[in-house]
Amino acid sequence: MSDWVEWGTPQKRPSQYDVLFEPVKIGPVTARNRFYQVPHCNGMGYRDPTALAHMRGVKAEGGWGVVCTEQVEFHYTSEITPFIELRLWDDRDIPALSRMVDKIHEGGSLAGIELAYNGMNGPNLYTREVPMGPAHLPVATFTYDPVQARRMDMQDIRNIRKWHLEAVRRAKRAGFDLIYVYAAHALGFLHHFLSRRYNTRTDEYGGPIENRIRLLREITEDTKAAVGDTCAVPIRISTDELLGEGGLYKEEVEDMIGIMADLPDLWDVTLAGWENDSRTSRFAEEGAQEPFIMGVKRLTSKPVVGVGRYTSVDRMVSLVNKGVLDLIGAARPSIADPFLPKKIEEGRFDDIRECIGCNICVSGDFTMSPVRCTQNPTMAEEWRKGWHPEKVRKARSEKPVLIVGGGPAGLEAAQTLGKRGYPVLLAEAGTELGGRALQEAKLPGLSAWVRVADYRKLQLNQLANVETYFDSRLTADDVLAFGVPRIAIATGATWRKDGVGHLHTQPIAIAEGAEVLCPSDLMAGVLPKGKRVLVWDDDHYYMGGVMAELLAEKGYETLYLTPASEASTWTRNTMEQHFIQKRLIEKGVSIRNFTAVDAIAAGEATISCMFTGRQERLEADAVVLVTARLPNEALFLDLKARAAEWADAGIESITAIGDALAPATIAHATYAGRRYAEELDGEPLADGALPFKREITELLPL
Repeated sequence: MSDWVEWGTPQKRPSQYDVLFEPVKIGPVTARNRFYQVPHCNGMGYRDPTALAHMRGVKAEGGWGVVCTEQVEFHYTSEITPFIELRLWDDRDIPALSRMVDKIHEGGSLAGIELAYNGMNGPNLYTREVPMGPAHLPVATFTYDPVQARRMDMQDIRNIRKWHLEAVRRAKRAGFDLIYVYAAHALGFLHHFLSRRYNTRTDEYGGPIENRIRLLREITEDTKAAVGDTCAVPIRISTDELLGEGGLYKEEVEDMIGIMADLPDLWDVTLAGWENDSRTSRFAEEGAQEPFIMGVKRLTSKPVVGVGRYTSVDRMVSLVNKGVLDLIGAARPSIADPFLPKKIEEGRFDDIRECIGCNICVSGDFTMSPVRCTQNPTMAEEWRKGWHPEKVRKARSEKPVLIVGGGPAGLEAAQTLGKRGYPVLLAEAGTELGGRALQEAKLPGLSAWVRVADYRKLQLNQLANVETYFDSRLTADDVLAFGVPRIAIATGATWRKDGVGHLHTQPIAIAEGAEVLCPSDLMAGVLPKGKRVLVWDDDHYYMGGVMAELLAEKGYETLYLTPASEASTWTRNTMEQHFIQKRLIEKGVSIRNFTAVDAIAAGEATISCMFTGRQERLEADAVVLVTARLPNEALFLDLKARAAEWADAGIESITAIGDALAPATIAHATYAGRRYAEELDGEPLADGALPFKREITELLPL
């Protein structure tokens, strides 16, 4: 008898969606359907190959027709340290990739590999090799590394063709079904040769289109000759850099595609750079790429795949029926729901975890840590913790669980425990479930975030063993009276109004009569009384910028201050910092960086320079402090103080989870809820044991 509960009951699928499940021939191989997980990074790479293999394998199990790797560095002369990608430098890298291929094939999907040579996108910090590109230019990194790439000569070009060919043969030996020629996202030498922004050559590899595509054509021909009729060869290309004629633009790239029309077995079309192709939902709607990929199909007889953070099944069908795309590409939606294709196939639309477009997944790559997802807390934990997005371990007892708080952590814990089979009581102080996800979804640009609550509420509606109680602001006496053995406190957190944050670890001076607000106030509908408002952002994620945007939209004279070098600086990790600062400027928000707020009085604030400490006073009718949050821990602390009464009340454990323990992102909250539910009644860890599996680098002989 299985220890697992597999969730979901197949329903009748409407016939209009059948087109999505037609097989698609890609050169010599055939995808079982039109769902295509395009290459995407994940922060695991060469460090966590088995975890990565299992993550891709779960997607194959979830029904994707094609499942691809991330960038795979194919030669040591171009690596992208500190970022952690896969490598195929020599034969020793084949086993890790073969393991991934095996997991993908087990699930019935084709396995694709994206071979990458980053060229002038990497300073080669690990190998210390001199970077190469089409021209003598500084390396293009967001850290502005003081390193330049040298101009490739003819021997370099011959070498890179040889190195790519060797990697193709290794990829074929590893078992891949599709071997990419990567020329997209402004990330790599082939894109650099295509774009006038980087390619100023006057030889046969520069100048007119026919010359700039020469190397792409040669490497594609080399690859096709090497794989014969055993593997498909896609080209991944960006149709626009959004730089006008100073870079690649749609009409020019369409000419390039037209010239090479049927050379590859598939065209994978994107935008450049990556930050444009994967904008957050705050700055791009679903299908934002469509104006740039329309028309590619008429240029080639080969299949075309593209992305757009697609979650609408009707839109997917429309793209196929209108001849825009042959395959529906996805990176972020495949992370939010690895079983998206299977759920559509089975007509289980209420079970789909729709991507919210927050890009917390992207932050894994930028922080060199395993990918995480707000909607899918099992992401990257498939092997490390043995979690599965659609299966849970059966309850090991019939003891009920009380969850206090219906925010992201509480909802995730409730639905996971309910699926395991536990009787669950969910007590919510308000009249709606969702907590901060519901509140923040009402802020400018964050409407998609309501999906965090919506998905979990739909799941709870299917669970007869989960009872929800609204208007239930419980006290310690109430909890003790319930007599429930296991209790999770998920009461969230509240924004501070004393200035404590990253910079100030003690409250700042706030005079009587000063109007000081925080995001909790604005989300509750409390707005400043005056006209001039100062927003001090010492949180550095999205909230400070959102507060400034909200106030500007409501007509306030808004000044945004931060001790950091730029607005919402942590959002570099979600690739939206540029868009945030641009929007604030366009909305008339004044921005001052490297500035601290030291004190607040009625009608003014004392601020100081982060470098000199020099102070000045600014007129401000109100100050909105976006600094840090405090756990709503009063109930938890009261219950802990009464631990002597637990046994008489039948209580075995009381655990604070999510923001009620330590405020963080919504992704942290859903993860905390999942972890509590997964580990309840689990075997205790042995002394010194880790709560997850990890891989250790092999030691070679001295």
